[in-house]
Amino acid sequence: MQFVDYVKIYVKSGDGGRGCVSFRREKFIPRGGPDGGDGGRGGDIVVRAARALNTLLDLRYHRENKAGRGEHGMGSNKHGKDGKSLEIPVPVGTLVKDAESGAVLADLDKEGAEIVVAKGGRGGLGNSHFATATRQAPRFAQPGEPGEEKWLVLELKLLADVGLVGLPNAGKSTLISVISAARPKIADYPFTTLIPNLGVVKVEDFQSFVVADIPGLIEGAHRGVGLGFQFLRHVERTSILLHLVDISDIHTSDPVEDFEKINRELLLYSPELAEKPMAVAGTKLDIVGEGARSERLRAYCRERGLDFFPLSAATGEGVKPLVRYLAESVRKSRSSGGRPPAEEV
Repeated sequence: MQFVDYVKIYVKSGDGGRGCVSFRREKFIPRGGPDGGDGGRGGDIVVRAARALNTLLDLRYHRENKAGRGEHGMGSNKHGKDGKSLEIPVPVGTLVKDAESGAVLADLDKEGAEIVVAKGGRGGLGNSHFATATRQAPRFAQPGEPGEEKWLVLELKLLADVGLVGLPNAGKSTLISVISAARPKIADYPFTTLIPNLGVVKVEDFQSFVVADIPGLIEGAHRGVGLGFQFLRHVERTSILLHLVDISDIHTSDPVEDFEKINRELLLYSPELAEKPMAVAGTKLDIVGEGARSERLRAYCRERGLDFFPLSAATGEGVKPLVRYLAESVRKSRSSGGRPPAEEV
């Protein structure tokens, strides 16, 4: 299934039905009086989070969403039927924004969370409501109120505890496939990951935590180079970022320079994201050679107070200490009032 995490849609709630102008006329009731019923209320537009969904794909091809209008009132004090409300299901973690102002209307981060984004119009009153001692035969009724209409932006942000960032081919997909049941595409060329992947990591004496692997960043991502940083929204909710850097001897660039390139892109995207707690993993330890690149990155992390974990996802070396560290970091974040546990996917 195609992964879509951003859509713009039009919503219109139902118009209210108009009130009825009617008079009771029966053979032996000469003064029956007005008996016009009220119009029905228009249906609402409701956006609701559903765990069964993981993409906004359906809404990309169904951008116009309208609720039912209320029926008009009838004689004999019969009220019009209310219009049918329309429910729009979206994945858990969807932000609902007003397209015109950019204001966030709701963050649907739990199963069943919902928001009424457009209220149906009120039905008009029939003429029976307007009879008085001096106006016994009113020949007017209220029209129904129009429903609300607006454009919305729906933006999906995956719910994860740990976000993996780094250059393409830094080993993010391999790591998530080793520590969880996720099975992303893995290959020896850049940008094998084209959509975010989620994996649930089980830890002894710890319930679990969720890791998000996003497509690799490169220098100039803020200008749209490579895949840009369109997927960085999916690590904005995380408790900690794990920055993966290739320290193998077959990788010729400076590991510190690689690290700083990505950090600059994070800062350009969001200063808040760049300031999140971060740890560094030096990957591909099994082909590290003399280890000069690893030691350079270790020294750099020590100077800046960053925890450093050399590892090889291929052989498993160094993976367990990293998982224990991440689990403890997530536990501390939750106990200090951070985001509650991400539900298993």
